[in-house]
Amino acid sequence: MRHRWGIVLCLLSLTPIAFTQSEPPTIKVEVASAYVWGEDVSDGAASSTIFDPVTGNAIHKLSHAGLEVSVRAGFEPVGSGMAGSLLNFTATIVNNTRSEVVVSRAGASVDGHKALALSIVPGMKGIKKRDRRQVWELGKMYCSVNGFLAPKDFFSTDSASEAFTIAADSSLTASFVAKDPRNYSLRCSVEGCYPTGTMRIYVTVNATDYVFVWPGRSMVNCGN
Repeated sequence: MRHRWGIVLCLLSLTPIAFTQSEPPTIKVEVASAYVWGEDVSDGAASSTIFDPVTGNAIHKLSHAGLEVSVRAGFEPVGSGMAGSLLNFTATIVNNTRSEVVVSRAGASVDGHKALALSIVPGMKGIKKRDRRQVWELGKMYCSVNGFLAPKDFFSTDSASEAFTIAADSSLTASFVAKDPRNYSLRCSVEGCYPTGTMRIYVTVNATDYVFVWPGRSMVNCGN
């Protein structure tokens, strides 16, 4: 009888709550929209790998609903007696829809460590001497000289410069350059050097993240 009375008491205690609420509670859940390369989903996202016809380097591509985002990943040693490496990612976004799209940002992380975008400038002319340590000159980066990076469009830490609008039936190629947040990020052998760990690169198009997971071992040494 004790168990039966306990159940009755619980029901009685819940009854006023049930009757006093005229509408069921509303639970707000924010769902982050993202597609991850290699993890295709049922709504039509497709992953593929293509190869640069000139260099043979791999390019990973994610396609969904008329949008194609392709990414290639490379690196180069910092140089000038500095430790570490520069991580270079170039993305091409093709808009095959009838509406314009906005590429709001891009970024990367290395083994969970955020890699901050560098401020890229075409040259040091007009930049104050005290500010030159905060920017990187495009012409002195090997990955730029050999054509791995985009010629002019870059994602950076300046939020005002991050958004790009792509008209219908057109495309955009932009690059993201970051210094590897780890002090000792390269592993070298007789076969050459490459970054350790795994890179996670994202490009945000119309509030949807296109995510590419890239092992450091498969990145291109565009600094050669």
